This record gives sequence, structure tokens and C-alpha cells, in this order.
Amino acid sequence: MAFGSLTLMSALAQNYPSQQIKLIMPFAPGAGAEVALRVIAERLSNALKQPVIIENRPGAGSTLGTDQVAKATPDGYTLLAAFNSSISPGPLMYSKIPYDPLKDFQHIVLAGVYPQYVIVKSDHPARSIQELLATVKAKPGTVNYASAGVGTSGFLAAELLKQTLSLNMTHIPYKGPAQAITDLLGGRLDMVLTASASELVKAGKVRVLAVTSEKRVPAYPDVPTLEELAPGVQAVSWLGISAPAQTPKVITARLEKELIQILNTTEVQSKLSDPVVGMTPMVLNSEKFLEFIQKENRIWSPVIKNGNIRVD
Repeated sequence: MAFGSLTLMSALAQNYPSQQIKLIMPFAPGAGAEVALRVIAERLSNALKQPVIIENRPGAGSTLGTDQVAKATPDGYTLLAAFNSSISPGPLMYSKIPYDPLKDFQHIVLAGVYPQYVIVKSDHPARSIQELLATVKAKPGTVNYASAGVGTSGFLAAELLKQTLSLNMTHIPYKGPAQAITDLLGGRLDMVLTASASELVKAGKVRVLAVTSEKRVPAYPDVPTLEELAPGVQAVSWLGISAPAQTPKVITARLEKELIQILNTTEVQSKLSDPVVGMTPMVLNSEKFLEFIQKENRIWSPVIKNGNIRVD
């Protein structure tokens, strides 16, 4: 029976794809990364000559939809929009999750990362990140900052910075960036870490003091990275495409080839790096993507442990 099953799967793989492909988005409709995902899905549909349909399955901090893909039939017709919240470092902050982020998936390709921006109100007295942190050191515990919630990339970036430089800042968690921005503009917050600041900057309402990516962002070439201030301080959200673990290699290899070609086109990179989308393209093949995830685990495991960070 096992031999027959393998033979059938091999035959199906050779004809792949012959029907619609579901790309599971483990967040509710409207999430910022969905714009990037739709750009990718449309072009993958054209390349494979089959519809690639995004299906939103939110819940449990993105782990619900991720678990459904982990347990899906490994035939290449159910794929995952993989995020840091459900693969790494997100699972490190749960006491228990129903899947293994490494063993239960084949991670096909990394599309890009989303840096966080340290923003302050435009009339804030600190004109640079160095000035802001000087105030934190001079008046420990008096400077507050907001993120979109405990466990988010903005929160982790600040936590890593605090641990690295022994800073005492007060974290105020929000359920999302909108209310945090409102309170920042209202003078109730000193700074916010957010993945999107372009419209606020254009309107002259906020200033960007730093970015949490490894390198400076082209949209803000004069804004330093936290890495320049404190080596090793990086924190980004990321988006990749993954499949259930036992998906035939011939299928994942086809998907990897098509996705890398799509993601490396000038047109797609331009769309993804648009400030409204906010992604920094960072295309990694399956081998490099797995190494990236393993590196994320090594970086964040001690930070999460030392900070006793839990989201469940």
C-alpha cells in the first residue's frame, strides 16, 4: 500500500499543477503583507497556468492557519504564507504549539523582510536616536514606547535593544499600530515602533529616528539602523512561502524555481519595495531560507528567555 501511495504521488507530481492552488494566509484580510502576497500569487498563477487563490485563515496569532497547512495533504495544492510569527521567532514565545516549525514544513523561498521604524512626533526634542537613548539613560523608566503588541517585531526590537544596552524603558502594548500612532500624535507616547511610517512622514507628523533592519532602507537613506548603534540589534518581520513537509521534491523544486524568478524581476521588486507595501526584498532559496530560520532561532531564543516573554 505504501509503495502504491508513493507511485500515485509521483505520478501526480509529474503532472503538477493540474488544479487550483490554495495559498493560506494565516491572518485576517487587510493585513499589510497581503498586498505583497497578492503580487506574488498573481504572477505565480501566470507561471503555473493555474489559479493561485489566497485563503485567509486567521487565529491564535497566525498559528491556526499555519497548523492547517502542516496537516494538509502534501501534494503542492496547499501552500503557506509563512511569517516570523508562526515559524520563527513566534513559536519560541508559546509554551506549546501544535506543529514543529522546522520538521513539519518544507520552506521553499523567502520573499523579503519588513523592518520596523522608530518614530517620534515631529516636534519631539530628540533629533536623533542617539539623543533619544541619551534621555533614556539619563532618566531611566520615564521614557515610554509602544508596539503593536507583546511578541511583535517592534516589541522584540526594543527588547533586544534594552537587553544589549541595559536600558530602562516602559513598554505600552497596543492591539495594533493605529491607536499607538494616535496616542503618539496626541503626546501620550514618546516613541512607537511600527512597520509603516511613509504617510505620516510625508505629512510631516512624525520623524523616523532609526530602522531595525540590517542595512539602511532606500526610502530613508539618511536614517541609521539600530545595528549601527548597537551591533547585533536587528529585528524584522518576514514573509516566505512554505509547503507541508512530505510534499514531493519535484513539486517544491518547481515552485522554488518559479518563485525565485518572479521575486527577482525588477517589476516585482519595485512593487514590493514601494513604501506603501513596506517590504525590503530579500530572496533566499530553500537552503538559505532554512538557514535564515535557524539563525532567527539562535538570535531570539536567549532574548525571549532572558525577558521571560510569553504570548499565551
